[in-house]
Amino acid sequence: MIYPQKLNSKKSAKIIYSLLSLSIIFAIIMITINRLTTPNIPWAAFVNLGMIYTWIVVLFSIKRGINLAGHILLQTIAISVIIIYIDYKIGFKGWSINLGFPIILIVANITMLILTIISYKKYIKYAIYQLFIVGISLLPILLILEGKISNNLLNQIAIVISIANLVISLSLSYKDIKDAIIRNFHM
Repeated sequence: MIYPQKLNSKKSAKIIYSLLSLSIIFAIIMITINRLTTPNIPWAAFVNLGMIYTWIVVLFSIKRGINLAGHILLQTIAISVIIIYIDYKIGFKGWSINLGFPIILIVANITMLILTIISYKKYIKYAIYQLFIVGISLLPILLILEGKISNNLLNQIAIVISIANLVISLSLSYKDIKDAIIRNFHM
């Protein structure tokens, strides 16, 4: 049986560099075409934003020893920024904050809950990322109180899932968290 040859780090670095260079050239071409054909519609910005997002995901995924919870946090932040930017560029109708952001938060919290249930023995590795995602998930409460977003059902569901996720995760891993606090703070 013949197996494919494994790429060494120099070859893979050259491939990544080449593809990154091609992406930059492609981005410049897209901007040029956009300016020449439809300068009042910023579609090239969306294409380039998608490429940047893809490169963030690819480079972060290639990194060895990646923490899955860190990857979920990065995805949550990156996708949130992208949809808010797109909404802003097309005239800010508010769909990014009233629909997109709550959906992203619901998916991130459910993913973290599943990750916690599947690997609750390793919860300490994910705890800090879990807290960041819960913190981000509670932002809609502040935005609702300030009147920046509507108090719609989707925002309420995102907030409830976030709080429930935190409570369930803490209850599943209470002993591990207690042991880590005692160990780290010498109590």
